[in-house]
Amino acid sequence: MAKIIPYNPKLKALARKLRKDMTFGEVLLWNELKEDKLWGFDFDRQRCIDNYIVDFYCKDLRLAIEIDGMSHNYEEAFAKDELRQQTLESLGVQFVRFTEAETKYDMQNIIRSIEGKIIEIIRENPTVRLPKGFHLAWLDG
Repeated sequence: MAKIIPYNPKLKALARKLRKDMTFGEVLLWNELKEDKLWGFDFDRQRCIDNYIVDFYCKDLRLAIEIDGMSHNYEEAFAKDELRQQTLESLGVQFVRFTEAETKYDMQNIIRSIEGKIIEIIRENPTVRLPKGFHLAWLDG
């Protein structure tokens, strides 16, 4: 499962800038994901994958998390998001998407949704590298 997906090095400067200019919703979610807080899984923010940048990414799970703000409500942006997601899914990346408003007002359910996706990924892929101290018995509770 931990097959490395190459990335376009020309995107690194933009990813760095995006990390400095995160939306409020991205900051709120990052506070829940950073320092391996979510079951010990390591998430990166503004991660370059292939020719794209995703908001958050866990390489061990091949899981991308996207926070869609107002700019994603336009048809052109939606079409670009759709193409990007299809391309990355063809490389084995799975997605969960939330709105900026959800991150501000419903973080508890966002975390539940991410945990549900993690459980689904682990059950479908027994070769997932689990964090030290993670117990599969947690998934049965």
